[in-house]
Amino acid sequence: MVYVCQECGYKTSKWLGKCPNCSSWDTFVGEYIDEKKKDITKSPKNSLVPLKLSDVATEEERFLCGIDELDNVLGGGFVKGELILLGGEPGIGKSTLLLQVGSVLSKRMKVLYVSGEEGANQLKIRAERLKINGDIEILCETNFDLVEKLILELKPEFIIIDSIQTMYIPDNQSAPGSVTQVRDVTMKLLKLAKSLKITIVIVGHVTKDGLIAGPRVLEHMVDCVLYFEGERFNTFRIIRAYKNRFGPTNQLGIFEMTDSGLVEVKNPSSLFLESSYNVEGVAIYSAIEGTRAILLEIQALTTPTSFGTPRRTVTGIDYNRCVMLCAVLEKKVGLPLNVQDIYVNVAGGFKVTEPAADLAIVCAIASSYKGVPIGDNVLIGEVGLTGEIRAVNSIEKRLNEAKKLGFERAIIPKRNSENLSSDFGMKIYAMSNIEEVFDFIF
Repeated sequence: MVYVCQECGYKTSKWLGKCPNCSSWDTFVGEYIDEKKKDITKSPKNSLVPLKLSDVATEEERFLCGIDELDNVLGGGFVKGELILLGGEPGIGKSTLLLQVGSVLSKRMKVLYVSGEEGANQLKIRAERLKINGDIEILCETNFDLVEKLILELKPEFIIIDSIQTMYIPDNQSAPGSVTQVRDVTMKLLKLAKSLKITIVIVGHVTKDGLIAGPRVLEHMVDCVLYFEGERFNTFRIIRAYKNRFGPTNQLGIFEMTDSGLVEVKNPSSLFLESSYNVEGVAIYSAIEGTRAILLEIQALTTPTSFGTPRRTVTGIDYNRCVMLCAVLEKKVGLPLNVQDIYVNVAGGFKVTEPAADLAIVCAIASSYKGVPIGDNVLIGEVGLTGEIRAVNSIEKRLNEAKKLGFERAIIPKRNSENLSSDFGMKIYAMSNIEEVFDFIF
């Protein structure tokens, strides 16, 4: 018996309270390992012949699922022989999305939905609620040997496994959901997908840290990793591609959860903006997610602190970056924020990771402190520690989205203005530091 860490797969001969590899506590589980190994080099049937790279065909057999947002995230639809991992929090809508995808695809190909978590009657109730009437073939089974046998007999073109943590191989002594079971089942699915040219989507549970449960090698084995994000009590859902061997990464798809299932959001910028954005403490910023531009609303609130140490509370942006920008405002503009509690929020539950939102954040904080609205200006730019406004990427795409939503003024970094091909029908103000921006706005 060996003890295996359920977070990273580290093995040891004795039980440990803390994993020396990933520093997780109480994650070691005892597993029986079959040490019988065959020497394949002595078998005459296992002879390998290499291929020349120039002789390998590069054409990908793609097919669309009919849901444009998901097709865009995948880089133009599903690829035959692709293994996709879909992760997300419980209740976020993973099974609902895949049931809708399976319903659309079942009208033109054979679809198999393998459920290890729900019974057939539960799937039927959900399908009736979603008004799904496709010919999806359903199998409620957790023994993967039986599932594999049916796949080889049925030969479906599209398979959904919900979820990978419920599948187990009887020959393995470890429990379902353990590192060994998840890894071995995924390896068998990978061989099925490549050998039979079947597109397989597997659902993965996530840990409390938001990472997909099981060994990290799981994400390396699959061809595409999709994360389904969003607040459970909010109607909007975001699907991102964090890894994609057949398309771009960090692509974004936005859905809205309704009584009849997930509905595509064709114009997400209009959802994240309110008509009353011309108030103090609100700044509009044009974000780039994957290959698309989205206008977001950055909100800030400053109030005199009641404590010795002022609070800094942020939602949707990096906390340390917000603290750094507050220090820049104190040093370069002279705002006494050391006696102010500061709250910063990205409206709509969106998460911003790129530094191009810096200018909107500092202007929203200053607007709330001064009590002066920013107006209908779109703010784009990274702010450095010396107060300079640094250039950002995809400036033309950001400005096009702003113009499409009716904005007529934009403040951008001075270096970006040197390479603009047109004025986009907007008044564009190029500035080099935050002092210039504050003089212009306030």
